[in-house]
Amino acid sequence: MVEMAVLQTTTLTLRPCTPDDRADFIGLERDPEVMHFLNGGAVDHETTDPKNVNFLMPRGSEPYVWTARRTATGAFVGWFCLFAESASLAEVGYRLRRDAWGQGLASEGATALVAWGFDSAGYDRIVACTMAVNRGSRRVMEKLGMKHVRTTFPDFPAHIPGAEQGEVWYELQRSDWSSNPR
Repeated sequence: MVEMAVLQTTTLTLRPCTPDDRADFIGLERDPEVMHFLNGGAVDHETTDPKNVNFLMPRGSEPYVWTARRTATGAFVGWFCLFAESASLAEVGYRLRRDAWGQGLASEGATALVAWGFDSAGYDRIVACTMAVNRGSRRVMEKLGMKHVRTTFPDFPAHIPGAEQGEVWYELQRSDWSSNPR
């Protein structure tokens, strides 16, 4: 595994997460709109074990999660992850505070992470998935240059409006990234 690096964008500093980020991560999970497309609402931390859910609930010790903060103020924006599925394949993900939505920050952070994944970690392919109805996340994937490759119909643990439309998978090949100026 390649050592994670601090990544700098125009607006954000992405650094490997630490246990000091735990409260910010839990704050995201308590926001029902942030968690809408993952489990239909806020996570009940009294009854939910992060090891028993089908979505990422980082706690600050994960070797593939970067904490995103505004460079100018240090304000917590959210987190990004690049989870190695194999030596050549990784899955990118992100979760941002609601007050950071619609500002291009998800695309900005994900672009930095994908660039690091191809240029430093040596991945050949990076994938991402979301519910078909999650237009915001799909738009981020498309801005990265990812292409829709399949739709699946997993069993979601709780009824989430739009679940019947499935989950969409996108991917980006290193060769497409290298030939596509950003």
